Amino acid sequence: MARPGNKIIQAKLVLLGDMGTGKTSLVLRFVKGQFFDNQEPTIGAAFFTQILSLSEATVKFDIWDTAGQERYHSLAPMYYRGAAAAVVVYDISSTETFTRAKKWVQELQRQGNLNLVLALVANKCDLEAKREVESEEGEQFAQENGMFFLETSAKTAQNINELFHEIAKRLAKAAPAKPARVNLNSETRDRRRMGFCCLG
Repeated sequence: MARPGNKIIQAKLVLLGDMGTGKTSLVLRFVKGQFFDNQEPTIGAAFFTQILSLSEATVKFDIWDTAGQERYHSLAPMYYRGAAAAVVVYDISSTETFTRAKKWVQELQRQGNLNLVLALVANKCDLEAKREVESEEGEQFAQENGMFFLETSAKTAQNINELFHEIAKRLAKAAPAKPARVNLNSETRDRRRMGFCCLG
């Protein structure tokens, strides 16, 4: 519930990363508190909403979970354009997914949204025995690119709530101070005009 006099922020958040890194599992754990061992791959994108109440603001997340398969890559800009926050996910047991995560970060940076809240997430930290990407590597890359970094496990729920709370806090800090409904999806109106009725 929104607190009286609190600012309400509506923020579009997009998850990007390779297939099988656990993006959908992260969102399902956050939104529904669920985890499935055999999560079906996302086709195109899936949409979720969740509200977080902080002392400084109430953040309403519109979450777009994009498909990781290469054939859907060309659709990604449709989802991350106008986003207030982006979570780039890789799997600690796969160097290949870390390499792909770096490419996603570069792609987001090319979009030139300087206010974008960026998180780099090393998922599946329950697979410590199979780890291929050291924490320091992820942390260093995140620091160099102005992102914050967390290791998570959708399976054990480690750091999942912390991830979204940190994003919400950063969005609240960036939003105007007066109590008002703040929509951080800059392109919502334009999109509606263009016929993307259900985006943003």
